[in-house]
Amino acid sequence: MDLSIVIPCFNEERNISALYAQLKPVLTRSRKLYELIFIDDGSRDNTSKEVLKLRKKHKQIHLIRFRKNFGKSLALAAGFKHAKGKIIITMDADLQDDPQDIPRFVKKIELGYDLVAGWRYRRKDKFLKKLVSKLIYNKLAQFMTRVKIHDFNCGFKAYKREVIQNIKLYGEMHRYIPALASQKGYRIGELKVHHHRRKFGKTKFGKARLLRGTMDLITVKFLSSYSGRPLHFFGALATIFLSIGTLIGVYLTLATIFFGTVILRPSLILAVLLMVLGIQFFSIGLFSEMLLSYNVSEFDLDIIAEIK
Repeated sequence: MDLSIVIPCFNEERNISALYAQLKPVLTRSRKLYELIFIDDGSRDNTSKEVLKLRKKHKQIHLIRFRKNFGKSLALAAGFKHAKGKIIITMDADLQDDPQDIPRFVKKIELGYDLVAGWRYRRKDKFLKKLVSKLIYNKLAQFMTRVKIHDFNCGFKAYKREVIQNIKLYGEMHRYIPALASQKGYRIGELKVHHHRRKFGKTKFGKARLLRGTMDLITVKFLSSYSGRPLHFFGALATIFLSIGTLIGVYLTLATIFFGTVILRPSLILAVLLMVLGIQFFSIGLFSEMLLSYNVSEFDLDIIAEIK
C-alpha cells in the first residue's frame, strides 16, 4: 500500500459523500495504491451508514467505529494502527481541507521529510477561533516546544509510516504530534494548504478543548525537555523550595539568638513547609530516575535511525 488517508469523523453524515467525491479523482490521478480509513468517533448521526454505503461500491474504503466519542487523538491512533500505507495522510471530514493538496504533501515527504504539517495561512474560520488558535495553539506551542511551525492545530498532515509507529496519542496530543516527532529526531516540514469554510455540521472547537489542549501542551513540554532526565526538573524545584525554606529558617534562628526576637509561628510553619516540599520534589525526581533506569532499553529503541 502506497498511501493511507486517515479521516476522523464525528457527526459528519452530510460531508462523507462530498468528501469522497473530491478525494477520488485526486487519488486516481496519483496512480498510487491507496486506502481510505474513516474513524467514526461515536457519532450520533448516520456517519457510519454513509461510509458503509460507499464501501459497498469502493473496497478501498474502510470504517472503524467507536461505541462512543473518545476524542480525536484516539481516533487517529486507531487509524494509524490499521493503516498499511508507506505514507499516511490525516485530514478532517468537514470539507475544510482540500484534497488537491495531497499530491503536494506526498511530494514533500518524498523529498526527505518525515512529517509535513499543513499551514492554513488563509483560514476561513470565525475571527475568535482564528485569534485563539494563533495565540494559544501556535505562538505558545512554538515557544514551549521550539518547533517552528505555524499551525499546530491543523489536522491536515502527512507522515512516513515509521513516525506514526513511534508516537503514542492520548488526550489532545494529536495537536502536538510534530513536537513529539521532533523530540525523537524526525525531520519536520510545513506546507501551505488551502482552507474552506464549513458548509455542513458544527465545529468541535470550544472552551473545554481549549483548556485540555493547553494542559497537554504543558505535558508535551515536560516530555520533550525532561522525559530522559526527570531529576533535572524536580531537582530544580526541590533546590528552590529547600533554599528558600532554609534561608527563612536560618533568619528566624539568628533573630532569636542574637536579637531575642520571638519566632513568628506563621514564618516557622512556612519554612518547614518549604523544606518538606523540597524534600518531596527531590524524592519524586529520584523515583522517576529509578523508573527510567529500569526501562532505559525500551526508551532507546525508537531513537535509533539506522542499523547496518
